[in-house]
Amino acid sequence: MSLFRTPLAPPSRSLTWRALAGASLLCVLSRGAIAQSTSADPTVTLLQELIRINTSNPPGTTLPLAELLKKRFEAVGYTVEIFPTPEVGKVHFIARLKGDGSKKPLLLAAHADVVGVEREKWTVDPFAGIIKDGKVYGRGAVDFKGGMAVFAIAALRLAEKKVPLARDVIFMAEADEEGAPLNTSWLAKDHWTSMDAEFAINEGGWIMKNEDGSVRYVSISTLDKQSISVLLSSKGTSTHSSMPVSDNPLASLGAAIAKIAAYEAPVELTPDNKLFFLTLAKTSKGATANFFRQLVNGTPAQVKAASAEISKDPLMHAIMRNTFAPVIMNGGFRSNVIPGSAEATVNMRIIPGTDPNAMVALLEKLVNDKRITIKLGNTQTSDNKPTPSPTSSELYRALETEAKAQWPNVEVTPYTFQAGTDAGAWRSRGVPTYGIYPYPISKDELQRMHGNDERVSIASLQQGTEMMYRTLVRVAGKH
Repeated sequence: MSLFRTPLAPPSRSLTWRALAGASLLCVLSRGAIAQSTSADPTVTLLQELIRINTSNPPGTTLPLAELLKKRFEAVGYTVEIFPTPEVGKVHFIARLKGDGSKKPLLLAAHADVVGVEREKWTVDPFAGIIKDGKVYGRGAVDFKGGMAVFAIAALRLAEKKVPLARDVIFMAEADEEGAPLNTSWLAKDHWTSMDAEFAINEGGWIMKNEDGSVRYVSISTLDKQSISVLLSSKGTSTHSSMPVSDNPLASLGAAIAKIAAYEAPVELTPDNKLFFLTLAKTSKGATANFFRQLVNGTPAQVKAASAEISKDPLMHAIMRNTFAPVIMNGGFRSNVIPGSAEATVNMRIIPGTDPNAMVALLEKLVNDKRITIKLGNTQTSDNKPTPSPTSSELYRALETEAKAQWPNVEVTPYTFQAGTDAGAWRSRGVPTYGIYPYPISKDELQRMHGNDERVSIASLQQGTEMMYRTLVRVAGKH
């Protein structure tokens, strides 16, 4: 081809402007696409990197995530330990920034594993860390890689700013929280000295938004409900499906599950949850505020009426009572065979101090079917009523103070977390442990946790990082 060609006739003016406009639009769209996938904010960037490491449990492979964190923490002066578990690739990560030792350490714990996904139900790649509409999307964005990113950046900033410390600061990325048994309780058996602290921060309480985006309240969990699996088994006559029998185990099991799903346990409030609902009364108006007050201090009839109204919110419903959720059913192997057995798993979330065996007896009475056998699936239970972490500790007071500084005039309250966490490794040894998801979220974002299109806003991550950094300085810094 010759380098010199006869010039073509110049394009018309209208065509030139259309071309320029199209090119400009492509540039804008291109810049937009880049902005949707990257961020200059360190917490957001780290969260994107964490989401892109698939730690779905099972198998819960956390070693690549630990290696990412190792580079970050060692670069600013933390010492790092990585503890393998019996499962290849499943590790616990601990980084420590030394203080002068005049006070015991402060620990931040965040679990590295996440639950799996139903990919076909997501509108984005759940492991791409995509930014869309001012939010980071991905599995773990809320639970709990978002929290890990906030805790990590706040802890790294201590070293970067060379804050003088009176106590060691320990950052932990734990494995197997979503699965067990290789979680922090397993690690504590042989490595307690690496994770011992005066108090700890973990996942737990919520910073909830109003519909207008303002923060309604900050809840800090001081205790967790206990998660226990219950196994239901049914046996019957195995035969050809053309000859239905009355003892079909799938039918009897289905009837039992329907009864359990329809059952609602009575209201049972822990002392901290009474404070929680009275706090909600302060942040509510009109009839809603009155319902919250009546739930705590009303007559039996008022409590019943208040519960019916408040329980329309799934979070509120779960906080105030024991809950029973059917989660797995197994039975049958061919379309032309009535199986001889079937099984189902019910997940109980019980208020601390509740006897699990009493709950099994309750379900047996509720099902009232001799064909159904009900037994505890996991037996790691305690008959002792656990003590909530005190609200008088230096750490709780610091969280309360800095939450109010971040969101002026916000109400801060303790409460019993409606789910379970790894906090038992510390609470069982008398270490006060406080739970918080350190970013404001909406009801919609809360319901997407463990669900589809899980996401957290960039603004919330930034606010949470500022709050947590000031909390660390207040509690661990020299004053």
